[in-house]
Amino acid sequence: MTASCVRQGALPDPLPPGLLLASQFAAGAANHVLPGGLGAHAVTLRFLRGQGVPLHRATASVGLYSLARSSAKTVVLLVFLAASPAWRRLGGLAPDGRLLVPLGVVVGGALAVAGVLLAVVRPLRRPVTGLLRSALADTRAVHSRPCRVLALWGGAVAMPLVQAGTLACVGASLGLGLSWEQVVLAYLAAGTAVGAVPAPGGFAVDAALVWTLVAFGASPAAATATVIGHRMLTDWVPLVPGALVLSAMIRARVL
Repeated sequence: MTASCVRQGALPDPLPPGLLLASQFAAGAANHVLPGGLGAHAVTLRFLRGQGVPLHRATASVGLYSLARSSAKTVVLLVFLAASPAWRRLGGLAPDGRLLVPLGVVVGGALAVAGVLLAVVRPLRRPVTGLLRSALADTRAVHSRPCRVLALWGGAVAMPLVQAGTLACVGASLGLGLSWEQVVLAYLAAGTAVGAVPAPGGFAVDAALVWTLVAFGASPAAATATVIGHRMLTDWVPLVPGALVLSAMIRARVL
């Protein structure tokens, strides 16, 4: 539901609510096939194209969706870090400062290569420039409508909180032994740290989440069971129904 709100908020055009919700349910199943959220984005892109949204605007909405999700999750994490004393437990999980140097070099090199390619290769420059213009125009249009702003940013803030709340409930039922603030902070920190790692099914996030819960004082067995239970409720249980919805939407030529 929250993903549907964010998807609609990222696009000025109105979308049919029922089909939009079904498309996001199907996108969850596709997300287990391709890493880094590419499966969900591919399904959403096909859905938007089927609704008559031009390719460049559909692609721009996917980019705005991703930007809103990551930005909102970072803001929520910063709020929890400022409000909860539990953040001190995360000090041991911070990477060594020496690792930041090669990481900065890699990121800087990638940006430099992209800049050179855009400056030198004219056939590449034109579609990228057009996509950026479309993205900026749609972003301005979205943020000129209060209902779209609420859907985009309200949904983006609600998504990590709903996921973290589910994790806290699973942990409480399995005797994790951590407060809900610690569980929410652990979820946000682990997801923000390694959420961009291209691993299908979120396995990198799960491994980081177990590690973070243990750092907060949970036993490894309880932390592992909690993460598995959370993954089962949020991903594995809806997998088969989501795959059936995806198949039905493909047969109906909605995707």
